[in-house]
Amino acid sequence: MQKKVKVKPNSKVQKIEEQADGSLSVHLKSPPVDGKANEELIKLLAEKFDVPKSHITIKSGLSSRQKLVEIDTD
Repeated sequence: MQKKVKVKPNSKVQKIEEQADGSLSVHLKSPPVDGKANEELIKLLAEKFDVPKSHITIKSGLSSRQKLVEIDTD
């Protein structure tokens, strides 16, 4: 399954909000430095979809706020 994700780094609270169009808005505590925000994003999505972190890949937007994430739920 692929999800469009909008990341908001440096937030006070970690949370995932599902938008009406099926995309996700993810608030992260980590700053967008040295891939820390991407690591936190993968960890949060793994918890939400109950899959191992290795089943989640960022397909596009590694250094962007708009990302395309693939989640292997099999």
